[in-house]
Amino acid sequence: MSWIKRNLFFVVGSVVALALLGAAGFYNFTRWQANNSALEELNGQFAELKRLTELNPHPGNAKQDNIKVAQEQEAEVRRALAKLGKYFERIPAIPDSTNVTSEQFAAELRRTVDSLQRDATYASVVLPSRYSFSFEAQRPLVVFAAGSLGPLSVQLGEVKAICDILNGAKINSLDVIRRERVSNDDLAGPATDYTERHSQTNDLAVITPYEVTFRCFTPELASALSGFANSHYPLLVRGVTVEPAPSAIAIPLSPEAAAPVVQYVPPPTLPRPGSGEGEGGIPPNRYAYTRPVAAAPTASKPAALQPLVDEKQIKVSLLIYAVKLQPKK
Repeated sequence: MSWIKRNLFFVVGSVVALALLGAAGFYNFTRWQANNSALEELNGQFAELKRLTELNPHPGNAKQDNIKVAQEQEAEVRRALAKLGKYFERIPAIPDSTNVTSEQFAAELRRTVDSLQRDATYASVVLPSRYSFSFEAQRPLVVFAAGSLGPLSVQLGEVKAICDILNGAKINSLDVIRRERVSNDDLAGPATDYTERHSQTNDLAVITPYEVTFRCFTPELASALSGFANSHYPLLVRGVTVEPAPSAIAIPLSPEAAAPVVQYVPPPTLPRPGSGEGEGGIPPNRYAYTRPVAAAPTASKPAALQPLVDEKQIKVSLLIYAVKLQPKK
């Protein structure tokens, strides 16, 4: 103990030195671990760089900056998407609400059907009697199947968009519109209102099929196809079937035949006794039967100009896809 007292400063200095040596060893050990981790990360980055340089296409080199080219192409694609975006506007549902009630849908359905019938009348489009535009099963209802109001509202909006284009093209008549069954109420509807096709869903969109049959002439068909192509709504015509429309056959009248002209001949009279006229005292007849004489042909009129194209009414069936883009993630 006396030695410690005599060498107190030495003892204290030794203890402090040992503590510092321990701290230095601990720091060195931790830094050595961090250095190993950094080395592993650096080796991983070198391996990734080697992998990228061996790709085809690769990021580039001093002469070719493929990263900059990729950024420019990305900007070009985004500009193209912005330009095409106006042709993929969402078709508004009817009614366009997140929480649709039975009362709202029933009222909007009747109003929309009446509006489409009125628009068809103004456009001189012939419709089937009391046509409901594929909603015959829902039209008399006030309470609808559970979970069906949302899909029915979307379909009603899409059917209206299709009919607006057809009315704008002024087709002659609309035979039928078919849609996909989305409600238990559709099971009680007429089979002519529905198609056996089903919607398709992918990562980008939901594609819903519609089938439309109408009658028109070729100019109206061209106008209808142009209307679908230029519409801001994503209505894509994927199939067209054209056939002659059945119609009444007119029997042409034959040229007027020359009608025989018969001269009137009165009945013969008995001879008057003692008249002494004619052979045997019978006077010669003043009138006699003559053969029918055909009327003189009239001068023929000059032939009318013959049309180069004899336009016939056609029956057209379209397969239309309504595209609904998925929400952006």
